[in-house]
Amino acid sequence: MAIDYDAVAALMREVAAAEILPRFRKLAPADIREKDHPADLVTVADIEAERALGAGLTALLPGSRLLGEEAAARDPGLLALLGGAEPVWVIDPVDGTQNFVDGEERFAVIVGLCEGGRTVAGWILDPIGGSVVWAGIGAGAWLECAAGRAPLSVVRERPLSELKGCLDYRSAKQLKASRETALSPTPALLHRQRCTGHEYIDLATQRIDFAQYRRLKPWDHAAGVLIHAEAGGLSRLRGTGRPYRPEPAIVEQPLLLAPDENAWHALDTLLR
Repeated sequence: MAIDYDAVAALMREVAAAEILPRFRKLAPADIREKDHPADLVTVADIEAERALGAGLTALLPGSRLLGEEAAARDPGLLALLGGAEPVWVIDPVDGTQNFVDGEERFAVIVGLCEGGRTVAGWILDPIGGSVVWAGIGAGAWLECAAGRAPLSVVRERPLSELKGCLDYRSAKQLKASRETALSPTPALLHRQRCTGHEYIDLATQRIDFAQYRRLKPWDHAAGVLIHAEAGGLSRLRGTGRPYRPEPAIVEQPLLLAPDENAWHALDTLLR
């Protein structure tokens, strides 16, 4: 299967320019509604961007299928596409919708391409900054921005005390409590950004070194896990040690991402 990485990145930028950015800080109340609960929002930008991305992506890869966050909210049965034989585009049209609604700039567009139970390519766009990080299996991880294209590589083999990252609320509370009895320095904790896509960008570009997530929706994680891995990072599900795979279900198990094997095990031990 030939993948045109540049064409996908260009499509994401086009859709962001047409459907997302013109609505930023200009949403009317009628443009926003709740999904399952008040903290789970969808906007007209999410809906229209998902529609435009889906049309463009299936045109780039005839015979492919679509799994979008908003479509899956209406029909959870679409997750079963990840268990099929056809390649599947997994789309989060506006990751960080709450930030988008609040007028905060930390939101992203995420696209993953999955086939045979694994992610084969992934892209994350920062619509405000204009940069894209992307990766393909065996193709490495890359940053594209106004300055050009550059490979991404995670710095490995550093002491735990030099690392910084973000955790889910429960684990962050646990780590803060453990500092009182720790015999050695512990890593620094940063605030969550309410945008998984931006956190994956930060992992790949080394603004942060580790992260943990508990509710693993494929549109949030399929692309980012691959980008992090192709940049040299390591991620596994805690408890089983298995790698993350995009499954036809929402996985409820902690996923820990770290720069390398030693850091992963040190963080896993610290968070027990």
